[in-house]
Amino acid sequence: MNQLSDYHRDRVQAVLAASPLVPVIAIQNAEDALPLCRALVDGGIRVLEITLRTEHGVRAIEQIRKAIPEAWVGAGTVTSIAQYRQVESAGAQFVITPGVTEAILEFGVTSEAPLLPGISTVSELMMGYAFGYREFKFFPAEVSGGIPAIKAFSGPFPDVTFCPTGGINRKTAADYLALKNVKAVGGSWLTPADAIAAGRWGEITDIARASLADL
Repeated sequence: MNQLSDYHRDRVQAVLAASPLVPVIAIQNAEDALPLCRALVDGGIRVLEITLRTEHGVRAIEQIRKAIPEAWVGAGTVTSIAQYRQVESAGAQFVITPGVTEAILEFGVTSEAPLLPGISTVSELMMGYAFGYREFKFFPAEVSGGIPAIKAFSGPFPDVTFCPTGGINRKTAADYLALKNVKAVGGSWLTPADAIAAGRWGEITDIARASLADL
């Protein structure tokens, strides 16, 4: 079994250290990608998770990587090795999955784009742990036990840290970040659909800035 390198772990740790809040971005219209991401960065967000929940995700990663070099730009909702290869070619600087398979964990060990694997159970965590992963996305956080679950993980796995995502909002983000084994929190409250649809980019900047100030 191949083992995760220090290089990959260092890169993932750098991503999680760059911003305590990671917006979960689903691009519904291609022309929104750049102004939306620029609005988030203007509000102080330094990590952008562009999901593959829509057909525009891969192209948006290419576009944002070139246009906003000061941000970490990665891919979320990656569910297959084919998608992993696509986003790697598009220039993704990290990859986040909602769950894990042994094949994806193994691919991530040698990928150019380091992997933050998604887990919701101890068994999935142990699968990733065997490959050398120590940083995980905890998803869907709220329905998988939330803060009590993450606290419980720290007993048998004191060297593991998390980026919980799923059901977290601006009011609860700080409570998650108060845990020693949480390095960042992901959420979609930073990208409200109505503001994006109306092109209210200043509102998104204000939400990002205020959300960071709450922490």
